[in-house]
Amino acid sequence: MKGSYITKSESGMLIIPDDPVIPYIEGDGVGRDIWPASRMVFDEAVQAAYGKKRKIVWKEILAGEKATLKTGTPLPDETLETIAHCHIAIKGPLTTPVGTGFRSLNVTLRKHFDLYTCIRPVRYFEGVVSPVKNPEKLDVVIFRENVEDVYAGLEWPQGSKEARHLIGVLKESFAWQIPVDAGIGIKFISEGNTRRFVRRAFDYTLSHGRKSVTFVHKGNIMKYTEGAFREWAYQVAKEDYGKVIVMENDLQGNAPPEDKIVVKDRIADAMFQMILLRPDEFDVLVLPNLNGDYLSDACAAQVGGIGMAPGANIGDEVAIFEATHGSAPKYAGLDKVNPSSLILSGAMMFDFMGWKEAATLIEKGVETAIKRGRITYDLARFRPDSTEVSCSAFAREVVKNL
Repeated sequence: MKGSYITKSESGMLIIPDDPVIPYIEGDGVGRDIWPASRMVFDEAVQAAYGKKRKIVWKEILAGEKATLKTGTPLPDETLETIAHCHIAIKGPLTTPVGTGFRSLNVTLRKHFDLYTCIRPVRYFEGVVSPVKNPEKLDVVIFRENVEDVYAGLEWPQGSKEARHLIGVLKESFAWQIPVDAGIGIKFISEGNTRRFVRRAFDYTLSHGRKSVTFVHKGNIMKYTEGAFREWAYQVAKEDYGKVIVMENDLQGNAPPEDKIVVKDRIADAMFQMILLRPDEFDVLVLPNLNGDYLSDACAAQVGGIGMAPGANIGDEVAIFEATHGSAPKYAGLDKVNPSSLILSGAMMFDFMGWKEAATLIEKGVETAIKRGRITYDLARFRPDSTEVSCSAFAREVVKNL
């Protein structure tokens, strides 16, 4: 089936046709289970929302184990070229094959396409058993910087020539006393990347009617990286969004105006406590890479785990939506695991495309299926009144409730 390709306007906006070609990577391990289940939900949601006016034309591309078997490499050039041409893609979980020279396929994709923003919405669906008393109070969107910080992978092993050389340079030039048997890694955070990342978070906040933005950092200790991240973020807020924001400190405890976004910041370690004790005080959270990884999984744990957490990696040219969990090979082919992470990532994709009706139907379908208690094993084992269903059966329940 032929479709039309997504293009970009002169101003850089995506132009989405009614029959866009969307490439997909099935994924390794349980990807073979969750992808077909999710695709069924996507197709049914589009039909329910738009009838024959719109459709997705899916195009499979290869990465991971399937790519290695068929092409000899886990990430073929054709896959990268197709994603670049189509601008939007969706993928299941990938396992980096041992001994291929790839540090991580997911990291490679992010670096290749400069996908500097990771977006992880975390909200509660009624019917999920949670370890906290009031999980419904948590409804946040986490913006995690995606290409800098210690996750950039600039590190060398203990005893290596590179590590010994760098330790020597730091001692000679700065009198830094680093043990000679230490592994070495470099943490860097740049002004330019921080600014574009923070702008994307504010644009999302405005377009989705969110009420606050919180910068989360460890700037009290790492003053010239995470401290600078905080300062640059505040500069962006004041310079680019000054008319629509109000600073938390300026409120002096008073309620904010309805038409203003409250801007605040929190120290990262304190934030882990606050997101448990006072989750309803936070809305959009903006973090450097490492802290963003930690906090997004910690938030997901409050609402059913990472099996319920969607994600997207977005740059200026390409957006890739993905299941946020691993490939879980021991469950592969058993039609057992929860497909909600990938299903909800598809809802994010439709929202990004401007197909908000389809996105809303998917979210409501998932919510209704869970509320009625026909759920996969990861959720059913904590809920005695539920009926455990397979991966594909859960997808059919979602479709039934669109």
